[in-house]
Amino acid sequence: VQLQASGGGLVQAGGSLRLSCAASGRTFSRYAMGWFRQAPGKEREFVAAIRRSGGSTYYADSVKGRFTISRDNAKNTVYLQMNSLKPEDTAVYYCAADQSLRVVVATRTYEYDYWGQGTLVTVSS
Repeated sequence: VQLQASGGGLVQAGGSLRLSCAASGRTFSRYAMGWFRQAPGKEREFVAAIRRSGGSTYYADSVKGRFTISRDNAKNTVYLQMNSLKPEDTAVYYCAADQSLRVVVATRTYEYDYWGQGTLVTVSS
């Protein structure tokens, strides 16, 4: 599967952005999906994940209550709605696909099989 992330940009603190990740192919619903981010000089970190059916979601503590992950399997797209953005949310955001059938939602980079190219989110103070 090929992933294309979009929706990044420059926003003031307290603002909102919605990221999208479009997937190619007809098997999108078979993948659990995740969002990660990487700030300059830091390691890539988990942000959010959603199961294949969209019935369960999981968030990093740093974004819980502010970010919402969702998916539309008919459109082969996963979203990340980001509200109440903070300067520390500034990073390149990546979407990723997990093709395993693991029971526990994947939160580590090595658990994901496919990655998008990233979209830059900059939050100004």
